[in-house]
Amino acid sequence: MARTSNIFARVEPEIKEQAEHVLEQLGIPMSSAIGLFLRQVVLQRGIPFDVKLPQTKPLAIGSLSDEHFNAEIEKGLVDLTTGRVASTDRVAERMRQDYDV
Repeated sequence: MARTSNIFARVEPEIKEQAEHVLEQLGIPMSSAIGLFLRQVVLQRGIPFDVKLPQTKPLAIGSLSDEHFNAEIEKGLVDLTTGRVASTDRVAERMRQDYDV
């Protein structure tokens, strides 16, 4: 058996559970998945996937001018009156997808 070394990492419980669920479906133990990731880091000499900020950034109210704030409120009112709305569940799912939460 090849010599191994231990790695201890802290991750959010929800992320760990979600990853375990996916890896279980793939038939890959968590330790093997971590080993695959580290091998790719070595082969690619870096993180083996893009690490970047989301394309769009949520607006911070404090950073908006009065005109910009009012324009954003108007957009929201138009969406509301035209029925272009989404449930909180749908928004939360989209956030999880977009931000890998």
